[in-house]
Amino acid sequence: MSAGSGETAGRKRVWTTPANVRLLPVSALEDPGARNLVLQIGEAFFHGFLVRKGDAVHGYVDRCPHAGLPLARELDRYLTPDKGLIVCAWHGALFQVEDGLCVGGPCSGGRLTPWPVTVRDGSVFTA
Repeated sequence: MSAGSGETAGRKRVWTTPANVRLLPVSALEDPGARNLVLQIGEAFFHGFLVRKGDAVHGYVDRCPHAGLPLARELDRYLTPDKGLIVCAWHGALFQVEDGLCVGGPCSGGRLTPWPVTVRDGSVFTA
C-alpha cells in the first residue's frame, strides 16, 4: 500500500487503508450515528470514522482540514446534537455528512478527506 505518513505522539500515521478490509457490521452503527475506528497497518496507524445515515455509510479521515486535529474530543462524538452534520469539537466547523463539505466555521468551503468504504453483505469494508 502506498500511503502518506506522519508522526503523532510518537506513533506513525498513515492516511489511506488497503481495500477489502472488513470493518464492522452495518448494524453496529446507529442510524444516524458515527463511530471512530483506528486500524493498525504494519507499524503505523490509520485514524478514521464512519457516519451512517439511512442505508448510506460514509467514511472520513479523522482530521479537521482547519487545524489538523481529530474532530471529536469524546469517543464517537462526531455529529451535531440533531445528528444532521459532522462537527469539529475544537473550533466548531460543520461538515455535510454526504460529502464532507465544510458549510460553516473556520474552514468554510474546505472538505474532510474521504475514506473510501462500501457496504456489502451487511458489513462495512474499505474500498
